[in-house]
Amino acid sequence: MAVDTRAAAALAIAGVLEGGSLNQLLPPALDTVSERDRGLLQQLCYGTLRYCPRLQPQLRQLLGKPLKNRDRDIEALLLLGLYQLQETRIPDHAAVAATVAATRALNKVWAKGLCNAVLRSYLRERVNLDRKLSPAASAAHPDWLHAALQQDWPEQAGAIMAANNEQPPMVLRVNRRHGSREAYLQALAAAGIPATAGRLAPDAIYLQQPVDVWVLPGFAAGWVSVQDEAAQLAAQLLQARAAERVLDACAAPGGKACHLLELEPGIALTAMDVDASRLDRVRDNLQRLSLQAEVVQGNAAAPAASLQAQSFGRILVDAPCSATGVIRRHPDIKLLRRAEDIAALGNQQLWILQGLWPLLRPGGTLLYVTCSVLEAENSAVIERFLAGTEDAALLPVPLAGEQRACGVQLLPQSGGPDGLFFSLLQRRQ
Repeated sequence: MAVDTRAAAALAIAGVLEGGSLNQLLPPALDTVSERDRGLLQQLCYGTLRYCPRLQPQLRQLLGKPLKNRDRDIEALLLLGLYQLQETRIPDHAAVAATVAATRALNKVWAKGLCNAVLRSYLRERVNLDRKLSPAASAAHPDWLHAALQQDWPEQAGAIMAANNEQPPMVLRVNRRHGSREAYLQALAAAGIPATAGRLAPDAIYLQQPVDVWVLPGFAAGWVSVQDEAAQLAAQLLQARAAERVLDACAAPGGKACHLLELEPGIALTAMDVDASRLDRVRDNLQRLSLQAEVVQGNAAAPAASLQAQSFGRILVDAPCSATGVIRRHPDIKLLRRAEDIAALGNQQLWILQGLWPLLRPGGTLLYVTCSVLEAENSAVIERFLAGTEDAALLPVPLAGEQRACGVQLLPQSGGPDGLFFSLLQRRQ
């Protein structure tokens, strides 16, 4: 029997409030609701978390005193109720009634009156509540991230945060081994799926509306993959050549590794990741696209001896980071990430570069990529690495974007690419 959609969403959101990842909490929640309600469930979860830094202070004002920890589900239900009233086209009376009704599905009928009172109070007091919000809360961003963006991007911070609060576009990467982008655009048009070509990556296609991947022409046969346009630039920038040994050092889930092989099937690719379970997704992607690579588990900061020194001509480092450039795709980052995480991530990124550098042959190229927009994870890391590595030289990144000290930054754009940083390094002969 299907569960009430708002109750299912509240339980998933409550899990994030307690420190869980939406990527892990959402799939089982989707299984509990009817197929026709899955789209609404996803909208409620993503939307509520996207605006949570604004909704939480509003809810604190409306409640007067906080709810007990055991009632985290009711807190989440109230947050998604506020989200519906602020950001959806659901009529106010319907949003209030459906949210209140969900208390029964959560086995907390006592909260029915509370939810009704809080949501109706919001409708009466919304203007005054908005006036009391801090600049960070008004922008629906945590205080620390709002401050960091203002510091690193004083002129662009507003646009970055506005893009972070939008629903991201669905972007495809055409597998040129099966045909051109123009031919696939025609196939999409014939299938009644409106789409346009990307401007930065030659294989990128933007869909006007997201669709289930299995309705895409030739998806099962490997004609196309889902990958943001900015992420597609990594394989182009690395410029791997036939017969070269290439290492994708943080490969999961395998999008960039597969793109490298699509562009140059003649490379000898090793796809490595520290998480063994996530390597299954790499294997699945390789299989769907009929591509071959060596898939190994390994820690990029301390590579196994089996990865011989100076044996790779190209290394791709898609480094673990704060993911502040892809918040619109992972809005739970606003709740899960902390200011103190950034320094720790910067150190981890430096250790990864130091661990991988001995594997690169003289004259070889390493591409450092993050999906962060914070300097402490990008140019600052590269500067620290260059200062301690005598045979490392910085190369220009042939990409239109924000020029930084040690690379190029793409910022998240409304209806456009995600926010990624790229830096190219060469090992001197």
